[in-house]
Amino acid sequence: MNAHRQDGPPAGMSRREWRESQAPGAAADAPPADARVVPDFLGAPLPSEQPSASLTILTVCTGNICRSPLAEVLLRGRLEQLGVRVHSAGTHALVGHGMPEPALDLALKAGADPQVAAAHQARYLVEPIIGDADLVLAMAREHRSHVVKMMPNRLRRTFTVREFARLASTLSTEDARSAADAAGGSPQDRFAAVLRAVADQRGLTPSVAEDDDVVDPYRRSSETYARSAAQLVPALDEVERIVRAALA
Repeated sequence: MNAHRQDGPPAGMSRREWRESQAPGAAADAPPADARVVPDFLGAPLPSEQPSASLTILTVCTGNICRSPLAEVLLRGRLEQLGVRVHSAGTHALVGHGMPEPALDLALKAGADPQVAAAHQARYLVEPIIGDADLVLAMAREHRSHVVKMMPNRLRRTFTVREFARLASTLSTEDARSAADAAGGSPQDRFAAVLRAVADQRGLTPSVAEDDDVVDPYRRSSETYARSAAQLVPALDEVERIVRAALA
């Protein structure tokens, strides 16, 4: 243990840089000096510099402070042990902002890791983030359209989260597992096969378009926040079930 640890940064170093340098293992985990990094206004390294994962799920909303980070932190807590990476972005992100208190409270009540939820900072949705994702879960139809316009070849990987849940609910766990088993051994191939099976349910289930959206609670009442979470959390249950079936 270092008994002479400084209480503040030395001259010429920002407080953020100093905090990172003081974190356990900071030197070992630091990226190489020539690592390619997205500028700060985008809020994250490019996917190629992120730790490898068997699957990547991206959640998307408008400001990336309420709905998509709530989905992110809850799914991360449920799926991280399976090697699934979950992150989020916003089509018109309030870059650098954290989750507002009502959203943060809902996340904690639903079992999110307090440190993960508190550390969230909004970032813009950019093409490399979409291209890296095995599944894109939009919070509303407008976000799904935005993603597909940016990268049309991600159409079959992109759903609103409630649409995904509605379609997946007609696919049994056994059928999802069978689709995965027929695809081979890699997590990506297995999951892609299950996604195709989910997408094939389109047209087979009745739907009302508005039911595929999670209501935006930003700057609205606590009741609206609660209604938004009540729409989102059951949908995440279906996402978790399908991912586990694919990776079983």
